[in-house]
Amino acid sequence: MKSMKHPEYILSLKNLLFGYDYHSPVIDGVTLDVPKGGFIGLLGPSGSGKSTLLKLIVGIHKPWEGEILFSKVDNGKNRKIPIIGYSPQVEGIDWDFPVTVRELVSMGVWNRSGFFPWINKPSRIEIDIILDDLGIGGYSDHQIKELSGGEQKRVFLARALIHNPEIIILDEPTAGLDNINKNKFLQILGDLNSRGITIILTTHDIDSVAKKLPWIVCFNKSIISQGPPDLTLCENILYKTYDLK
Repeated sequence: MKSMKHPEYILSLKNLLFGYDYHSPVIDGVTLDVPKGGFIGLLGPSGSGKSTLLKLIVGIHKPWEGEILFSKVDNGKNRKIPIIGYSPQVEGIDWDFPVTVRELVSMGVWNRSGFFPWINKPSRIEIDIILDDLGIGGYSDHQIKELSGGEQKRVFLARALIHNPEIIILDEPTAGLDNINKNKFLQILGDLNSRGITIILTTHDIDSVAKKLPWIVCFNKSIISQGPPDLTLCENILYKTYDLK
């Protein structure tokens, strides 16, 4: 009889505790293993700590207690800590700011270009390839404000992809999109995931997003439940997640 093979985890969170003041933790005892190549959705209401948890993972905040552990990945030469592509919420962005699609994506490669953020030729080619892959190559010289909501979301995904990440972390990437564009965006993420990229996203949308993901973590300061949607998105778990009586 063959022994069961344990999944390889690319990220492990161990008993995380964090808050913005010491009297009110917004992340309380979170332990979560993310398998390499997984596709995970954090589902919970506004104010539940989903965005904060992502910021802890990418290093914007440091936990009061607990550990965030990454497994090393093989890049063909040696093993290294995985590269993370992060796309924060974009609802507060001033879309009238004069910047082209290519320029916005290039913000993801500024740290390669020294002090001055000029786009060198290799980076320009890389950006155009990513935009083509996401179906927005024809908009590279357009002002970002000229694009539709779905196209703007793809631009920010392109910025997250510019470092060839092993993990993509997206905060409410489908917020504000209609169902057709939500489906298109989820299809793009599914294609990226099929290439081996680990994806973690947040959402508060049960029907149009969470039910279509392979693994859901119901979250409200701590993990309420996790599993495939057909087992996790049941009434008693959702009541606990959304603090319903």
